[in-house]
Amino acid sequence: MRRVRIQAGDVAATAVFLENRTAAALWEALPLEGTVSTWGDEIYFPTPLALPPEEPQAVVSAGDLAYWPVGRAFCIFWGPTPASVGHEIRPASPVNLVGRLEGDVKVFDRVQEGVPIRIERIEEGV
Repeated sequence: MRRVRIQAGDVAATAVFLENRTAAALWEALPLEGTVSTWGDEIYFPTPLALPPEEPQAVVSAGDLAYWPVGRAFCIFWGPTPASVGHEIRPASPVNLVGRLEGDVKVFDRVQEGVPIRIERIEEGV
């Protein structure tokens, strides 16, 4: 199982990566660091990777982690975005799902735009 630790400002969370090509490419690139941008209940930050669409999803679920091919960005979703209709969670454009948060996804409500974010591997047995 490929687990990661996400640290965004003073908020820490863990997640599990899926088994797909996009998740594998991100896993190999870890650790990833950036500066938080927010868009509704979404955090995103650019990555150095240019990955193609892989079963892109136009609507996601709370707790989904994704890669946004158009923006070459890593995304964390926990609620509606400005593109959402009703209670759905809609990215700006389709994303590749790469993982799921563990625990309470609402902790990301506390993350402010502009804080540093880091995603790193949790080594097995640690």
